[in-house]
Amino acid sequence: MMSKRIIIAGGGTGGHIFPAVSIANEIKKRDADAAILFVGAEGGMELRLVPKYGYDIEAVWISGIHRQLTIRNIFRNLLFPIKLVSSLSKSRRIVKRFKPQLVVGVGGYASGPLGRMAASQGVPLVLCEQNAFPGLVNRWLAPKASKILLGNEGASKYFEPSKTVVTGNPIREFSLLDRATAAKKMGLDPNKPILLSLGGSLGALTINQAVLQHIRQVIDADVQLLWQSGKRYYESLKPQVPDHPHLKLMAFIEDMAVAYSAADLVISRAGGSTISELVALSKPSILVPSPNVAEDHQTKNARSLSDKGAAILVKDVEAREKLIPEALAILTDKPRLEQLGAKITAMEKHQAAVEIVDEIFQLL
Repeated sequence: MMSKRIIIAGGGTGGHIFPAVSIANEIKKRDADAAILFVGAEGGMELRLVPKYGYDIEAVWISGIHRQLTIRNIFRNLLFPIKLVSSLSKSRRIVKRFKPQLVVGVGGYASGPLGRMAASQGVPLVLCEQNAFPGLVNRWLAPKASKILLGNEGASKYFEPSKTVVTGNPIREFSLLDRATAAKKMGLDPNKPILLSLGGSLGALTINQAVLQHIRQVIDADVQLLWQSGKRYYESLKPQVPDHPHLKLMAFIEDMAVAYSAADLVISRAGGSTISELVALSKPSILVPSPNVAEDHQTKNARSLSDKGAAILVKDVEAREKLIPEALAILTDKPRLEQLGAKITAMEKHQAAVEIVDEIFQLL
């Protein structure tokens, strides 16, 4: 049987990249000789991360429309039509040269031109939509797609029902440790509560400001803080954070399995990939949806948990005042923390990478 040839297109954030790698790894488990090519955006973090997992990647010149009205963004948006033409042209060349049997779009702007060019050449297109409200690129590509695989059932009403399957979102391949071992690996005391604060791979300004504003209360509450600030904020935060054994400020946490294993409560944005990780690992959380995303889709993601009592939702505009006091209140109220844990444990779990690759192989 001829080995498969598949392009996986997209990226931009860890929330797109890590699920894409999980899909590729599952393909390789079933067909070790499968040829897989990633396509990302020039300047995207996928160009640095994907090769670490042993996959080839090419870049197209594309970026999104910048919604904030600034002089810089006006000029950047004027470049968009040129970038689109360039990326469509290069995508066509990549498809002709690589000759994929199927293309998987995982979200992010690079998946748009590649998916469009593949479909125009008769190559089956599978879209993975992570969020409760679909992104612009996937809505644009949907009419051309053979299958649309949903991480969140809430997105099903936006697509043709005959094409959609709810698979969940693939997550990074975690091997969880027992809490005490994980705490010690992070240099923390397993006998004290541990709060994990995440802002995504790029960081979240509001969450960082909220944590910094209440840092003394965290110390006084005898709570330990494992704080991923994001690389863009780390250098400015470092001199402002007290040197204390209970505080661990990191630009980026490479070993998230250890961090999740150690944490009693997680503070995070509400991207589709993060939601799926929290559900898969049954982690109690406080979610602060980003206001800077299309159609406020992170709020819809967060509500898919908070409406079931499986997470706490704190609005971005209220986070500076409410986030850390709420986190400390939960960590010192054991029955409430246990109830959050029980509710998220009860939520349906998916073996998303397995289910997605089942759908891909059926098409092939």
